[in-house]
Amino acid sequence: MNIGLTYDLRMDYLKEGYSEEETAEFDRPDTVDAIEKAIQNMGHRTDRIGHVRSLVKRLAKGDRWDLVFNIAEGLRGFGREAQVPALLDAYDIAYTFSDPLVMSLTLHKGVTKHIIRDLKIPTADFAVVEHEEDIKKIDMPYPLFAKPVAEGTGKGITPSSKIKNKDELISVCMDMVERYKQPVIIETFLPGREFTVGITGTGKNAVSTGVIEVILRDEAEKDVYSYVNKEKCEELVEYRLVNDSMAKEAEKWALASWHGLGCRDGGRVDMRSDAAGIPNFMEVNPLPGIHPEHSDLPIICTKAGISYQELIERIVNSAVKRIIRQ
Repeated sequence: MNIGLTYDLRMDYLKEGYSEEETAEFDRPDTVDAIEKAIQNMGHRTDRIGHVRSLVKRLAKGDRWDLVFNIAEGLRGFGREAQVPALLDAYDIAYTFSDPLVMSLTLHKGVTKHIIRDLKIPTADFAVVEHEEDIKKIDMPYPLFAKPVAEGTGKGITPSSKIKNKDELISVCMDMVERYKQPVIIETFLPGREFTVGITGTGKNAVSTGVIEVILRDEAEKDVYSYVNKEKCEELVEYRLVNDSMAKEAEKWALASWHGLGCRDGGRVDMRSDAAGIPNFMEVNPLPGIHPEHSDLPIICTKAGISYQELIERIVNSAVKRIIRQ
């Protein structure tokens, strides 16, 4: 097959004047190198396309591919992760990972949690704040937890995200709304263990690749898997492969979330336990970071004995099965 690669390179956006934090979700060249090498090892040809604007030019020129391996995050809006899938759908070109609906839905953490709650999957009580008057309606016990409603890689999450009183709630919410130009999701703070569950496959073929517990080292920012902790994870975070009863329950609910939301091919579900020890859904990442050493999904796979080559093969083969069924 001729497989195209769509991606956002962090260095390209830094050259355009965007900040380190604005580009936190974008990829390094060695990520694209690793994906391309793994796909070529499968016997396929590869074609580097780049970001969504490059894809538009290539499509207009008449270029086509049998499959596109898509890791493009997009820059703005709730539909930013859906831009490449929507374009490829319009041209009837198959691609890896989830469709535009799932990408848009899951980027908005509040909308996602409404569905998760309707599916009877444990998740912390929550509210979405867009304006200051929304804060007056919040009636949940402290501490609370705040983060931007549509960001990843821990963007916007700092120790101040753990909120102890009404004054902090107003200050943190308004600061986030202004800084990130989007609503803020407020949740009951979950004090227990934090897990990340890796998943590959689609529908009934989806399986867990393993569960890691996120353990903050003494030097890390406390209580939260923050932007700083994620950026410096090699120094500040221990990732421990776990298989105890609580981890298995987290895995069960993660797979239920994956199925219920209609995610495809590969990704992660983040869970954290409440005061009673019940793992709660926090968020899903249907377009996971895929750097061989730095990203959570490959870290999980490596610890579980699944090579990076096998991970890429699982993702590609899952997408190919959908092509065959069509």
